[in-house]
Parts: sequence; structure tokens; C-alpha cells
Amino acid sequence: MFLTELFRTATFRLTLAALAAMAGVMVMQFALVYTQMEAVESRRSTELLRGEARLLSQMTPEHLEYVVRKRATDDLRLVISSAGLFDASHALITGDLHSWPKGLVADGKPHNIEIYPEEGAAYPLRLLAETLPDGTILVLGRSFHLLAEQKLMLRHATLVAAVPTLLFALLLGMVLSRRALFRVKEMHEAIDLIMAGDIHERLPAGKERDDLERLAGSVNRMLDRLERLMDGMREVGNDIAHDLRTPLSRVRAKLERALTSGGEREALEEAVSRAVDNLDQCLGIITALLRIAELESSRRRAGFETVNLNDLGADVVDLYEPIAETEGVTLVMDPTAVPISLEGDRHLLIELLVNLVDNAIKFTPEGGQITVTVRRQEGAVCLMVTDNGIGIVPEERGAVLSRFYRSDKSRHVPGSGLGLSLVSAIAHLHDATVQIDAGPDGRGTRFSIIFLLQNP
Repeated sequence: MFLTELFRTATFRLTLAALAAMAGVMVMQFALVYTQMEAVESRRSTELLRGEARLLSQMTPEHLEYVVRKRATDDLRLVISSAGLFDASHALITGDLHSWPKGLVADGKPHNIEIYPEEGAAYPLRLLAETLPDGTILVLGRSFHLLAEQKLMLRHATLVAAVPTLLFALLLGMVLSRRALFRVKEMHEAIDLIMAGDIHERLPAGKERDDLERLAGSVNRMLDRLERLMDGMREVGNDIAHDLRTPLSRVRAKLERALTSGGEREALEEAVSRAVDNLDQCLGIITALLRIAELESSRRRAGFETVNLNDLGADVVDLYEPIAETEGVTLVMDPTAVPISLEGDRHLLIELLVNLVDNAIKFTPEGGQITVTVRRQEGAVCLMVTDNGIGIVPEERGAVLSRFYRSDKSRHVPGSGLGLSLVSAIAHLHDATVQIDAGPDGRGTRFSIIFLLQNP
């Protein structure tokens, strides 16, 4: 079972592939050296045979016959392994070639021919036959014995080098595969624990020095993200239960009171009207939460287009200016000379700006001012809503973007605590950041939505 799993690992398969490549390279190298040795020896034999034939052909017939007869004690033996002198009818005159080699042609060119002696096995020779001026034929031969020995040495050397190398590589692959299999087993055990409900368990990632550890690190980061999302869902569920329980309890109490009091029609209608208002508040909370969930899932990017922020800000200011006047607040737009545009969802950006302006109107006292500003920064575009209202203390500026958060200063103002969470979700969808600072002269609040430009 272990060997089966071992052979199925990617490391072992890669090792086998590397072994196959190494074996292929060795075979190609062996074939190349083998053929080159044969070619070099053939050229060398041809040059030696032709050189000796030229030298011997210059001798007198008597001297030539003597040299061929006595070649066993001459230097000729070191170069030429066989020699013979034949007449025109291929009859032997002298030499150790007892008969005319079958298939040999006296054309002065080298030929590879099998020699069949009277006793013993046949052996190959490289023969050259050249006709001399007196009509006799000089036959010189060089044995392939040295080449055969060299080839045998090459084969032995290749086997001696290849077998230990391939065996060592195979053993190393098995060791590495076993190590990888052990690590995968640890990951499987961690995954089983996670699937069993232990969401705090993580895969062994180490220092992420190789692909497997980097993959485990990515999975761990994904699990961290999922754990945060699950914690967020749990918190949202608790927040929903907490925020909906109060208006629903109020509705139930008022309806029970109206039923048991036996009051007049006007009292019942008033109780029903208040109940409807409380139910609308509950539905508004649920709708806002669903809206935030939709935005955080990034499903709205398909509606992105080029949006002119100057026109968008002017439209929102025109829409909310009468409401601001009713509250005794001045709402103005600080325009720019050059139009500023970006890629985004116009409807969502309007919703973002509407929430900021509506929030500023709620917390700006009578006689205050709210300014909507669009500015271009280095590599970014900034959409700002500034008021001189009650402001947000620095300790709460990060918390106000979370769901259902209500500061002590805002308890008396109607709302669900989801407006700024919706702003944060829309900004995140547009890869923008929300920055909260104090307003001019340290009074009020400035919300800055900073959009990074891809091509500034």
C-alpha cells in the first residue's frame, strides 16, 4: 500500500521522468561517441593503408617481396596487420594472406571484408589492393581489433557509470517522494480536523520554501479569510437578533396593548401605524444587510463604466439641498475646473455619496455647512464630504465603519448603524479606501473616499 502511494506521488513521477531523460542523454552520448570512434578509426586506417601502399609501391619488386616476406620483424607489422603480394591471376606470391580475399577489388580503395582463415573464426579487415607497375597486386590489411577493444571499453564504462547513477537517482527519488508523502499525510490529517469542525486548525506550511509549503500557506490564508467571514456572519446574526428584537418587541407590545385596551378606532389606527413604522425599520435593516452582503461578494463589477464625479456630486447636492435647508444646514458643491472621471458603478457611487451626505445632515447642527469636494491627487481621485457638526472622536473613527455601531453621540438619532458600513462596502468594491479625519479647524468630520487610478 505504501509503495503504491509512493509511486503515485508527483515527486516520484518527476524522478522517473528525470531518470528517463538521463537515460536518453546517456544513450545519445554513447551512440555519438560510438559512431565517432568508428569513423575516426576508419579514416585513420585508410590514411595508414594508403601511406604504406605509396611507400611500398616505390620499392623494386625484389625488395618489395623481401619486405612483405619479412614484415613480421619489420616496422610494417606495427601498422599493417596483414599483407600479401599476388600476381595478376590473384595467385599468392608471398605474405600471410593465404588466398585472395573474397569480394576484394584492386581499385586502390579501402574495403571492409570478412577474412575466413583455414582455422578459427572469421575476422574483419580493412583491405586495400593496389596494382603495381609490374602487374603484381599489393594487398594491405589493417585489423579492427583495436577498435573492438575500444568499443568494449566504452560499453563497460557506460554501464559502470550509468547503472550506479540511475540507481542512486531512483533511490533519491524514493526518499524525496516518501518525505513529500509524509508532508501530504500531515496536510490530510489537518484537513480532516478542519472538516470535523476545528476551524482553527491550519496546514503545516513551514517557511514556505517550496511549492508545497507555499500552497499550504495560501490555503491557510484562505482558511483565515473564511474564519473571519464566519465570525462576521456570527456577529451579524447576533447584531440582527439584537437590533430586530427591540422594534419587534415594541410592535408586539403596542399591538397587545391596543387589543386589550378596547380603545377607539383612532387609537387602534395609531397603534397600527406605529407598528408599520417599526416593521419598516426592521425591513430596512434586513435590506441594508443584504445589500452589504451583495457588495462584499463583488457581484456588481459588471456594471462598471466611466463616471464623471463632478456631475455625480452635483446631482446628489441638487437632490439633498432642499432636505438640508429644511434642517437649517447649507449643502454646497466645491467644483473643479477640469472634469474628473473614473471607472465605477454610477448607481453605487451615488448611493455611497447619498449615505455620506445624509449622515452629515443628521449630525450637523442648525446653521452648519456641508461641502462635497472632488479633487485629483497624485495617482488617485478623492471624493470628500466635510461638515462642521459634532464630529467623531479618533478612537471611534475605525469602529463607525463596522455594522450596527452607534456612538454615544448618535444614540438619539434614528438609524440602524449600517449606512457607513454600506459606504465601506461600496468603496471596497471600487478598490478605494475610506479615510476619516477632523473637519476644518478641528471641528466636524471629513470623509475621504480615495480611488486609486490604474492609469493616472
